[in-house]
Amino acid sequence: MIAGIIPARYASTRFPGKSLIDIQGKSMIRRVYEQAAMSKSLDKLVVATDDERIFNHVQSFGGEVLMTAADHANGTDRCKEALQQLGSAYKYVINIQGDEPFIDPQQIDELAAVLQDGTTELATQMIPVSNYEELFDLGEVKIVLNDKMEALYFSRMVIPFIKGVDEKDWHKHFTYHRHVGMYAYRRDVLEKISVIPVSSLEQAESLEQLRWLEHGFKVKCVITHFESHCIDTPEDVEKVLRRMGK
Repeated sequence: MIAGIIPARYASTRFPGKSLIDIQGKSMIRRVYEQAAMSKSLDKLVVATDDERIFNHVQSFGGEVLMTAADHANGTDRCKEALQQLGSAYKYVINIQGDEPFIDPQQIDELAAVLQDGTTELATQMIPVSNYEELFDLGEVKIVLNDKMEALYFSRMVIPFIKGVDEKDWHKHFTYHRHVGMYAYRRDVLEKISVIPVSSLEQAESLEQLRWLEHGFKVKCVITHFESHCIDTPEDVEKVLRRMGK
């Protein structure tokens, strides 16, 4: 059984209240919820919030919503509390980003597909890098893999270095992937990673998944061809609408 959880807090640092902004007649959180509801893989879908305004709004359009604590450091911790409230029926939870209003439901199904045998501890998605600008964008997190499609490392820097080749051509000589930030957690693993301390690698790169790797957990990586378009600032709304042809 797989639960889809959409963490949604009101006090976003760069864009307070962004979950409730209007995007062509619907709130962002409603658009995320309705897109995710079309997934064929989820047995339950719920918004996890810390704010009464978001809670009441989700209820108003018929969505399922849970109230969670306000002091969670990240979406992973909020997902853990929400999963505890949902009960023991769900073996996996997929953390669906609450700021991607046009997420494709097939993207959720792609991630869910690697959970079926029950052995996957953690999973996330990646997309091939096709050009120099994208590869060397420090805002894009790159992934180094082993032969089982498990992450060896995540970094904002370009890894591996290719000796003897102009860096503008590196993407032509190696298959690089960048991270697409949707996660799946096995229930028992989620309970463990939420209590381990922040690691030195996590502090260095500001990437929580490095804490998991540093403590020996395996992160399965799934290729997707769906672009990730999140809204972090008010200016991003028009950018995302243009990219999606809306």
